[in-house]
Amino acid sequence: MTDPQVAVLMLGAFIFVILLGYPIAFTLMGMGLGFGYYAYYDPERMRSLFDNRVFDLFVNQTYSVMSNDVLTAVPLFLFMGYIVERANIVDRLFQTLNIAARRLPGSMAIAALVTCSLFATATGIVGAVVTLMGLLAFPAMLKARYDTSFASGVICAGGCLGILIPPSIMLIVYAATSGVSIVKLYAGALFPGFMLAGLYLLYVMGRAAFNPKIAPKPSEEEIGDVSAGQVVLMLLTSFFPLAFLILSVLGAILFGLATPSEAASIGALGGLVLAVAYRALTWQRLREAVYLTVRTSAMVCWLFVGSWTFSSVFSYLGGEQLISEFVLSLDLSPITFLIIAQLIIFLLGWPLEWSEIIIIFVPIFLPLLPHFGIDPLMFGILIALNLQTSFLTPPMAMAAYYLKGIAPPHVRLTQIFAGVMPYLVMIFTAMALLYIFPEIALWLPEQVYGR
Repeated sequence: MTDPQVAVLMLGAFIFVILLGYPIAFTLMGMGLGFGYYAYYDPERMRSLFDNRVFDLFVNQTYSVMSNDVLTAVPLFLFMGYIVERANIVDRLFQTLNIAARRLPGSMAIAALVTCSLFATATGIVGAVVTLMGLLAFPAMLKARYDTSFASGVICAGGCLGILIPPSIMLIVYAATSGVSIVKLYAGALFPGFMLAGLYLLYVMGRAAFNPKIAPKPSEEEIGDVSAGQVVLMLLTSFFPLAFLILSVLGAILFGLATPSEAASIGALGGLVLAVAYRALTWQRLREAVYLTVRTSAMVCWLFVGSWTFSSVFSYLGGEQLISEFVLSLDLSPITFLIIAQLIIFLLGWPLEWSEIIIIFVPIFLPLLPHFGIDPLMFGILIALNLQTSFLTPPMAMAAYYLKGIAPPHVRLTQIFAGVMPYLVMIFTAMALLYIFPEIALWLPEQVYGR
């Protein structure tokens, strides 16, 4: 076999093994070391079994990941999200927004969607957002006689918004993988994120207005006698502190006042201050937040180590060049290439997490972008939109399974699937709008930072 054929065998073996359920990070490292041993084998220079350059490559890749300045922000942002989650700040936020939006159609769904958006922005972990909001808001909506599918869709779709809206951890990982400035990525994702959240809100209010049975308005007794002054006070003590924390972190990054790592450290400190201010910080909650942060950060870092080792060996064997030559020989137009790339990412989202797709498969497409004249920043924002569908598309919609795991027994999985389908339409609509009007993503980075 030629080296490029071995590279294709390496990629096929990797896909086969992960479909069997083996841990992806260790599969990547094992495949990289195994095939790398073959790729770098030099019998004339070998003095022992371990005298192979693949081991030097593995050590260097590990050190590069651990010293990467961009990735330093990941554990800090994770800690900010986990401490907000453990301190019961989201509970207070949802109750306040529910009262503030009580006169609007689908008020509880609006409150749940805005809470999901803020919390998803703070933590960036889809499973944590859907699970927590499923325990907090989903039973409340069912008790208020909301349609089960309608309520399910709100929780699942809202919980996925943190993939796109800055400060998104996914965008940090994409920046480290692609070499695109994380500051420009955050600026580029701002308007598309608000656009998608706005589409969700318009859908919720519009459907509740046209069909009040799926989201009944609360009675006067349920609304209670809450004055405007009390609502403002509740917002000042629950909504604005968390929103101010997120906007401060994001603003410091976008305006160049701090690096992403520095802003993330301020965000982590701000999360601790909020927990103390709400008298919700305990030693047990702090331990849980630190443990979850370390566990998730270790997963991301070892994925990077495995991925970079795997991709280095794959490239050395000529795999990337073989794929590039094959794609270029098809003589695709830019729009056709973009559709095919996004379709592949969409399908990969069924068996894989977003982190694995970004770290392992996106680098295969990146070298092809200059040939088709596609901006890597634009490509990253499209991927961030696309990856939300992987959590919402049956039959492998992980957000639906997260919600089903904590939902009341009478809630069927088919009802949850039915609830998320309209949001898939809105995501694809947002992707189409972004391609037709790329200024949605590119205008702000160009105005603030230039080309």
